[in-house]
Amino acid sequence: MQRFLRYFLVVGGAVVSILLFLLASASENSAFFDRHYPELLVLNGLIAISLLGLVILLLTRLYRGYKRREFGSRLMARLVLLFALVGILPGTVIYTVSVQFVSRSIESWFDVHVESALEAGLTLGRTALDASLADLAAKARNVALELSELSDSAQVTLLSRLREQSQMQEATIVTANGQIVATVGGRIGALMPDLPSPAMLRQARMTRGYSAIEGGFDFHDSASKDNTATDGQAKAADLRLRVVVAIPASNNGLSLQSESRFLQLLQPVPEHLATNAEALRAAYSEYQERSLARTGLRKIYIVTLTLTLLLAIFGAIAAAFLIAGDLAQPLLLLAEGTKAVAEGNLSPRPIVATSDELGTLTQSFNTMTRQLSEARASVERNRAALENAKAYLESVLANMSAGVMVLDGQFRLVTCNESVERILHHDFDPHIGKPLNAIEGLEPLAHSITKAFSEQSAQSAGGGAGELHWQKQIEVPRRSPESEGESDITLLARGSYLPVAGGVGHIVVFDDISDVISAQRSVAWGEVARRLAHEIKNPLTPIQLSAERLQMKLEPKLAGQDATMLTKGTTTIVNQVAAMKRMVDDFRDYAKTPPAVLSPLNLNDLIEEILHLYVGGDERAIIHASLAPDLPQVMGDATQLRQVVHNLLQNAQDAVADHPQSTDKPRIDVVTETIHYQDSDGEGRTAVRLSITDNGPGFSSKILARAFEPYVTSKSRGTGLGLAMVKKIIDEHGGRIDIKNRTTAAGAKVSILLLKLAPDRT
Repeated sequence: MQRFLRYFLVVGGAVVSILLFLLASASENSAFFDRHYPELLVLNGLIAISLLGLVILLLTRLYRGYKRREFGSRLMARLVLLFALVGILPGTVIYTVSVQFVSRSIESWFDVHVESALEAGLTLGRTALDASLADLAAKARNVALELSELSDSAQVTLLSRLREQSQMQEATIVTANGQIVATVGGRIGALMPDLPSPAMLRQARMTRGYSAIEGGFDFHDSASKDNTATDGQAKAADLRLRVVVAIPASNNGLSLQSESRFLQLLQPVPEHLATNAEALRAAYSEYQERSLARTGLRKIYIVTLTLTLLLAIFGAIAAAFLIAGDLAQPLLLLAEGTKAVAEGNLSPRPIVATSDELGTLTQSFNTMTRQLSEARASVERNRAALENAKAYLESVLANMSAGVMVLDGQFRLVTCNESVERILHHDFDPHIGKPLNAIEGLEPLAHSITKAFSEQSAQSAGGGAGELHWQKQIEVPRRSPESEGESDITLLARGSYLPVAGGVGHIVVFDDISDVISAQRSVAWGEVARRLAHEIKNPLTPIQLSAERLQMKLEPKLAGQDATMLTKGTTTIVNQVAAMKRMVDDFRDYAKTPPAVLSPLNLNDLIEEILHLYVGGDERAIIHASLAPDLPQVMGDATQLRQVVHNLLQNAQDAVADHPQSTDKPRIDVVTETIHYQDSDGEGRTAVRLSITDNGPGFSSKILARAFEPYVTSKSRGTGLGLAMVKKIIDEHGGRIDIKNRTTAAGAKVSILLLKLAPDRT
């Protein structure tokens, strides 16, 4: 649209300028004005109407955009209004002044004094010519009197002398019927003199003579309109005086004259007088003409000025749209770019190819947006790297087995990882921002952490070689209701100062070492069992032999009741010694478990072999086996794994036997299955799992916490070494054992995962 408007204004401006020039020229040239002024006026009017249509179209588009609140329409409207006013107001002032000036100038042209002066000058010219004509007529009458007394030959002589004296153009004597009697002078190249007409002769006969001013214009008719200045000057040169008078009859009787004769004198008007008179007449005639047409002339000038004003106004408005568009385009581009930047779009804007400040401004804006885009890209990369690092750190912290807890300067909880909740069995999300000692169940932990940091600060302030962190073992009570009676959670905690928002905070890293303590306890028990087996077993045999010898030696010597008492005592001693031997053997077996000899083993066959010992009699309906077909072979020691299965089945039988109040039928399930998993390298692996489930009372929470420690048992009889032995054997097989209570029903479940499979021989 801008390009079309520019071309239209250039072409239209050229055409309008030419037409206005022709219109102004037509106003000056009356002949051209009469022929072409209407056509020029119509053409200029059509162009004005075209400009008006263009202006209406542009204003309509601008109004619609303004009503729709299109971006840039307000700025465009202000610029158009500003530039239109700049063009319209001066044009209107000039038009008003011009109309007043033209109106008053036209009125001043036809002032009364000018008209009077022209009439006086015209009268003066006529008077001068009339005086010359009267003088020539008087001279003609005098000559006629003289000629009346002369003969024809003498008349010719007199005429010649008279012409030379009076500088006449021609002197002729004619009869009443127009015959030439005598003539003197005449124009060069003329064969015949200029004879008077019969009307002239008749008037000369009837009156004292005929006199007239001939040639050129009728000086007395000043309203002639059909003469140009060149024609007027030519005819002014032919201006002459004609006088015709009758020659009186002669008083001499000898005269032979029988008819009336007339004397005609032709005398040219002086050239300067004729020229001035003609100029004065022409000026007066034009003055009278324009005086009569001054109202129409004023209208024509006003129409011309009005048309010029309209063309100028419409052209100014159209040019205002063009100029406003050119000025607003870079500003709108900048405004649009600013809006886009505010919305986050930093793509380059179109550049205005100008050498002024607006072009430089758009180029600078694009440079700025490019720099902002590069800066944002850099920030985005840094932010992405920071988020990746943060996500990686959070992933590391979330997957750490150790708990990480961040506290501020007042020991308020800032954040913690999931391991803290897992270790302490507590949901910390509702307690973020609370002091650690205000969280239920964590008072001992808060006290120990506060005390440790205080001791570290005191050590640093005392000039000692303070360390960057402290390390301490902390006992924390278990919070779950079912954990009543269990041992506390043993934490190995490390703490250090950490810069946080608003000052210095604290970071505490701790791990649950309860299993480590349990393992240490198992090792200690193994050492104790080895020493007890060595120290206790040695005196047991002498004690048993001594008791048996006493019975053998003294029983025959004692009568009735005393012999019975002796037998009873020695039997008790022998039985207790045998029991102690069995306990010592258990200690020895726990302390010195022989290393496992691993070989390919079919676990299903081993279980079926063991179950043959349990499915006879009343237990036939208690134990149910569900063995997976195509179970892969494992690497295991058949003797030790047989001991494991025996131990677990015996524990399950004891559990269902000690639960007589249950309404369900006692049941033990033995299940084998294949487990598929991925190792740390992402490769697919296969394992075998053995599960033994019962519907007895299950494990107490106290037993669950320390089930694999020696001498931990809920049975009234037994050493509590069964599960400890089982775990030790499974560990030597590279497997894993888990115990838990069933969630869907009463009872317990023991799962053994064997990871070492026999190599595939195929």
